Amino acid sequence: MGDYEVIVFTGNVSSASTFNKIYIKLVGTDGKSERTHLWSCVPSFYRGAVSHFIVSCRKSLGHLALIELEKENQTLVPNKAWYPAKVDVTSPEGGKYSFPVYRWITDSKVQSFREGAALTVIEDKHRLLGHYSRQQELLERQEVYSWDKQGISHLKADSLLSLPYDIRFSLTKTAEMVYIGATGLGRLGLMGILQSNKFTCMEDIKQLLNVHKTQVSEYVSNHWKEDAFFGYQFLNGTNPMLIQRCTQLPSNLPVTDKTVFPDGQHNLAEEIEKGNIFLCDYKLLDGVESNTINGNKQFLTAPLVLLWKNNDDHLVPVAIQLKQKPKEDNPIFYPSDSEYDWLIAKMFVRSANFNLYELNAHLLRTHLLAEVFAVSLLRNLPMVHPLYKLLIPHTRYTLNINFLARMLLISKGGTFAKFTSSGGEGALTILRRSLSTLTYSSLCIPDDIAERGLKDVPNFYYRDDGLQLWEIISRFVKSTLAFYYKTDAEVQEDTELQNWIKEIFQYGFLSQESTGIPQKFTTVDEMVKFVTMVIFTCSAQHSAVNSGQYDFGGWMPNSPTTMELAPPKEKGTTTEKTMLETFPSVNTTVHAMATVWLLSKQSSDSIFLGQYPEKHFTERFPLLKIKEFQEELKKLSADIKARNSSLDLPYTYLDPECPGFPGTPGLEGGLFPLKGWPHPRSRITHLQLNRMLDCCVTSRGNEEAANGLYTGNGDTEHRARAQGHEAGVYGDLLFAFKTLFHHKSPAFWVLLPHIPMVKPLILAQLSRTGPTIRKQLSDAVIIT
Repeated sequence: MGDYEVIVFTGNVSSASTFNKIYIKLVGTDGKSERTHLWSCVPSFYRGAVSHFIVSCRKSLGHLALIELEKENQTLVPNKAWYPAKVDVTSPEGGKYSFPVYRWITDSKVQSFREGAALTVIEDKHRLLGHYSRQQELLERQEVYSWDKQGISHLKADSLLSLPYDIRFSLTKTAEMVYIGATGLGRLGLMGILQSNKFTCMEDIKQLLNVHKTQVSEYVSNHWKEDAFFGYQFLNGTNPMLIQRCTQLPSNLPVTDKTVFPDGQHNLAEEIEKGNIFLCDYKLLDGVESNTINGNKQFLTAPLVLLWKNNDDHLVPVAIQLKQKPKEDNPIFYPSDSEYDWLIAKMFVRSANFNLYELNAHLLRTHLLAEVFAVSLLRNLPMVHPLYKLLIPHTRYTLNINFLARMLLISKGGTFAKFTSSGGEGALTILRRSLSTLTYSSLCIPDDIAERGLKDVPNFYYRDDGLQLWEIISRFVKSTLAFYYKTDAEVQEDTELQNWIKEIFQYGFLSQESTGIPQKFTTVDEMVKFVTMVIFTCSAQHSAVNSGQYDFGGWMPNSPTTMELAPPKEKGTTTEKTMLETFPSVNTTVHAMATVWLLSKQSSDSIFLGQYPEKHFTERFPLLKIKEFQEELKKLSADIKARNSSLDLPYTYLDPECPGFPGTPGLEGGLFPLKGWPHPRSRITHLQLNRMLDCCVTSRGNEEAANGLYTGNGDTEHRARAQGHEAGVYGDLLFAFKTLFHHKSPAFWVLLPHIPMVKPLILAQLSRTGPTIRKQLSDAVIIT
């Protein structure tokens, strides 16, 4: 007879605790233990707990390969989901085993978890263990994570409540997201300027910027009119993906040496030959149906922008044509034109840039692709697979935030439909066109930079930092995966790996061979490059296009979400008054500012590139590679900070230690309907709403204080005290939720899925209300 020492680690995340009974079974190569109740005289499965138990067996179980965990519901005890982090086991012979879990256990089904050593399907000699098999694990996951093929393929989900627990936002992120959104719009909304519909002077816009000012947004407000800053943003702004070196003037941009270089000191042919001419072509926007907001037709152009690298190494615009087809009523604007003619042309470009990059560079090329990578990962790779362990940290929150984006951003009544010139249907048109032009090489920054001819452009910090990050990630991926794949044949024979890339090609890229996306992996190098692209896309690329949204868009004239007057058909007609009338309305501007403020903020539980708090890998070699990866990222961060110290405008978006650099696109502020903060028929003030949301945020601290009671020795009194404190925390939240519900706030629905103990009470309250209140709520939110 032998005793196995079992240590259970409950995750240190909000609501991880449970008071239900927990059972364990150990499964080894020579047998399995009895189903054993993990009992203690004090609560053992609270947030952050490390609890010790003994499992006795009549004989040695051999090499441990699997554990089975079971959460049994009890009468009079709340059925609360439990979040175990891992289980460590020491055998009577002294063998050490670690079983990563990092999953929510929500019901009474038996859950199986493999020992932590990563195994490909080829290496796994224990594919059938008790009730477990790799195939069965994947079949169960494929039922939970299925493809919705409507539009761009994505996770099939009917509502927020239908999302699996494992991919939902944490309570911390949810509460902070609502708080940031409420205060962001609330502070803007309380300004007296909202009494008017149109801006009457630039000072009005400056007042709005003062509500949420960053160092960069202030710099932008001071330099937005400058040609050099206009050109700088094509390299280091939110959309560094469009500019390319011009080797031949486009036929639909009829410029001449005299109009571009009126001083006669340069000519286009020579400057093109020297590599000094660049082009930004917004042809994807051509013919997109523009939006109507509050009954007013909006305007969206498809500009052509010609830029020149001057003798000071500044990239400056030298010609702007606002529509694709040259016509008499489509003039080409030049820096030599009047101040407001030239300024309005640049503003139409910046507005077009906002609409294109948000949907193409940001939403499609990071969020939606990351979802494709994640869904295929969850459907095709078991937890014991090395690629699952490598990539799962980069999927955090992605599926949740993308669900919200589809419902609240690009839906018919979403943010884009209300506050941008591309509107709901226009946004879908842009997304479809963007998907049709997507290529594998454009997702790999070394290939992309080379194809666009930008290898030697000066002051291109996105390129400089991005290429270094790509190489660091690539070295990490190659050294880690080479530990598990020694030969190309092992890659080819791994059916789980091949199914992963097959579904990505099929559902993410619609089986289009023209994209260049691999349909299968034939070599280790092919696999390494693709996995590098996945991690780069989900971390660095997303940070580059997301984190500066408010920095560059908080000053509205630099990035208008829409334009309310048509572009000028002739020169000499634009004045400051015309420009102010062309700006989006005050209401549109405020909501747009609040949205990009929210999207640019990071939650306090963000996890950054290179940080792996969940220990999916347990072997010494991959852990060593992770440490080396972290050291390389730290050195790069130091180099970036040293360079930035001498810049007037530091480029921080690809600094691995920058607060805006999470390891997954799910970690930005979030998306929810900003309409109704507060509800127009509600008497609640923004201050009251903010106080209620403060209650939600500070409840996290109360819960941590309650968890402190679990530490040390004690008896059943600990459990009663702990339950009392936790009940107090949820009582505070319930009070806040009731108030939010009473005042018909969207915050009620955003937070609802994440508070399992409060949810039944609120749903019960909702069921006692009449259809009138439900109708009022449905005007502003999606009722799930």
